[in-house]
Amino acid sequence: MTQQFHDVVLSDAALAQLFNDARSYNGWLDRPVSEAQLHAIWDLMKMAPTSANMQPVRIVWVKSDAQKDTLVECVSDGNKDKVRAAPVTAVIGYDIDFHEELPWLFPHTDAKSWFEGDEEGRKEGAFRNSSLQGAYLMLAARAIGLDCGPMSGFDADAVNAAFFADQPRHRVNFICSIGYGDPDSIFDRSPRPDFERFNTIV
Repeated sequence: MTQQFHDVVLSDAALAQLFNDARSYNGWLDRPVSEAQLHAIWDLMKMAPTSANMQPVRIVWVKSDAQKDTLVECVSDGNKDKVRAAPVTAVIGYDIDFHEELPWLFPHTDAKSWFEGDEEGRKEGAFRNSSLQGAYLMLAARAIGLDCGPMSGFDADAVNAAFFADQPRHRVNFICSIGYGDPDSIFDRSPRPDFERFNTIV
């Protein structure tokens, strides 16, 4: 197989859309997000790397008014209006038993056996890799022209009971509203550290 090297750097406009100008929104414009857009997010994020190609993330896309009302009751007071106004809020969870899918996801070796009998190891792997996948979700959403508002202010037990009751081995990681952000809802950009502050090259 010929090794491919990617020498093309994304344009400044693309980097701005994904990182430099992207913000976490607190309010939303009255514009819908389609199911086709949610499929497009998934089709991008699923291509990003995880350990042994594990796919522990389990997502519930909350779109209907009734399910929004349910989620609103699970989040902190400061997040209620954010969820209520957003076209979609993704409940980003993970499956503790993700290893059952590894025979087809990672057929190169018996990866399932690495995790059998080690539930604590599976929880750690599922949480870490679903966190990665949640970040990929945000980048994918931004890449197709949407904005994000990730949140961790919620009652995890309440979210699990409301959205994963039929899947007791699933757990919520975090939630993320998705739509077209209202620019009046964001604060001024908070500081970001220079490389030297938190990095060491050895």
